[in-house]
Amino acid sequence: MIFWFRIKKDLDMGIKRCKKGDEVGRRAPKGHFVVYVGEEMRRFVVPISYLRVPIFMQLLDKAAEEYGFQHSQKGIVLPCHESSFQQVLDFIAK
Repeated sequence: MIFWFRIKKDLDMGIKRCKKGDEVGRRAPKGHFVVYVGEEMRRFVVPISYLRVPIFMQLLDKAAEEYGFQHSQKGIVLPCHESSFQQVLDFIAK
């Protein structure tokens, strides 16, 4: 349960911050949140409904293990390559 409260905190941080080159202060649309992926920290806006998808939850668990919760300078950072994350998004969209 504590995990979900911390994710909410990270989600709030993620929608308020953006990567260099993006508009400063740009927020995710309602019902979405931001994650950063890959070496270039590419910004992805994903639906909150993805929090119910097991494969997406595994990525969040791995991020918590690898980075902990003190890492929220840029929001939620997922430890995978952009191409792998795009494949996950494509799989979920099916």
